[in-house]
Amino acid sequence: MKRRFFLRNTGFTAMASVAGIPVVFSSTVPKGYTFLGDQDPDPFSLFNLDREMLVLNNRPFNIEAQAHLLDDKITPNEKMFIRNNGLRPQNIDADNWTLTIDGESVKEQKSYSLTELRQKFKLYKYQVTLECGGNGRSEFNPPAKGNQWTLGAVHSAIWTGVRLKDVLADVGIKNDAVYIGYHAVDRHLSGDVNKEVISRGIPIAKANENETLIAFEMNDNPIPLIHGFPLRLIAGGYPASASGKWINRLSIRNKEHDGPKMKGMSYRVPAYPVAPGEKVPEEDMKIIESMPVKSLITYPKTGAIVQQEKVLKIRGHAWAGENEVASMHYSIDFGATWQSCVLEKPVNRFAWQHFSAKITFPEPGYYEVWAKATDTLGKQQPMLVPGWNPKGYLNNACHRIAVKVDASS
Repeated sequence: MKRRFFLRNTGFTAMASVAGIPVVFSSTVPKGYTFLGDQDPDPFSLFNLDREMLVLNNRPFNIEAQAHLLDDKITPNEKMFIRNNGLRPQNIDADNWTLTIDGESVKEQKSYSLTELRQKFKLYKYQVTLECGGNGRSEFNPPAKGNQWTLGAVHSAIWTGVRLKDVLADVGIKNDAVYIGYHAVDRHLSGDVNKEVISRGIPIAKANENETLIAFEMNDNPIPLIHGFPLRLIAGGYPASASGKWINRLSIRNKEHDGPKMKGMSYRVPAYPVAPGEKVPEEDMKIIESMPVKSLITYPKTGAIVQQEKVLKIRGHAWAGENEVASMHYSIDFGATWQSCVLEKPVNRFAWQHFSAKITFPEPGYYEVWAKATDTLGKQQPMLVPGWNPKGYLNNACHRIAVKVDASS
């Protein structure tokens, strides 16, 4: 029998029952406490997800795709990874939502309603690839702490909104502005309403890029709640954590933003190579900005069987942080030789690029098809997991699938 969702956001005080079920010791419930039942046990129904998505956590929800689920050129909602640091907000009133711009480096604090943002500024639409900085963490050895993402914490959707730089120009920014910090209404796991869950940001130069958006829509519909409704920051090329969900305030800083998950070890890597398992002082860690070049074979999925005389068609996507992918290759001999793929140009900056190839195999047996992307700076994906780091970020090793070639009958 499917587990029932008993406890919803009901404004808990010292109540006697919830949905007809007595709350034992309700009089001792701490102020601001969030009940475990506030998270639905069935995320597939709750978020309308494909049943092949993989749930890593449910408090908070962290869910990834498998490679073959990402075959669409534009990722649909049901196949988009979900990454949260806290609990999603409840009872959002979009009609009364405001975005406030403040901080040391604004000339004057200003607030906008959603209607004002739409009417005052020109709308733009871009396809933007967002990838969790820890995508691929499960391959690090020794293991790194955090969600053990395999390879499905990436998606490329169409986002519609206003350019952040247009809003900043309207507000008025001082010459000493160096960073933008976002603030949101997600809830801390502890239930403490005074604790901010995550408040990251981007350098002012990144904020002023054409494709950096304050977004209202995802794939031509209102952004789903789990992905940031009603307002989200979109900053392509950076770790997806820089694209804050549920934002209601942006702070314009005269220094690198210092909100939660900006300091310490979060979203940072060593400033120099370290041995696997080595402890790295916090002062020797640097913040992640542009993500590395990467690719994914989305068809066929690993385990494919092909007849020897048949041609195997493969396809997938490639992306390169703030850069563009210049070439794409595949190997069927464990990286000894590489053959070119057909590579398409991106539809716009920060959209992933699509590749394809036709492969013939010399004889029956077991094969692995490896994919390797090279960006416009000449940087290539490594064949092995690169650069061990304490938090397991930036794994861009070549993706590979297993293929069996049967003898022709």
